[in-house]
Amino acid sequence: IQLDGRELPKYEAQIKRLPGKFVIDHTGKFLEPVAPDDAAFRTLLRLVERGNCYVKLSAPYETSRTGRPSYADVGLLAKALAQAAPERMLWASNWPHPSAQGAQYPDDADLFDLLLEWIPNEADRRKALVDNPARLYGF
Repeated sequence: IQLDGRELPKYEAQIKRLPGKFVIDHTGKFLEPVAPDDAAFRTLLRLVERGNCYVKLSAPYETSRTGRPSYADVGLLAKALAQAAPERMLWASNWPHPSAQGAQYPDDADLFDLLLEWIPNEADRRKALVDNPARLYGF
């Protein structure tokens, strides 16, 4: 699912009716970054808590206002999600970064390094990189 995360409260009831597992892309893709205590982000946390919702921690450059290298505003959301439900986080590079151009084009190594900050626990990082995708996608 990819939409402006600020719209999640509007679609929460509909999304909750989805019968299977699903992924919300780009750390919720809040087109205007929100704080972790924002109602829309709390909606995302409620969806994740249900057990069938995964979140892809990817493409912070698409929505961050603070920018590289740390994308701190999006990082706050990624950290909160990873702390709340490490067993339903996925990491993705979003390569080849179709929406990024010129100076905005991210360095993939820098993006991967963010995972050390977003998910400081090694076992939880393994979940996001290996265990969760294997379980979700069946490989």
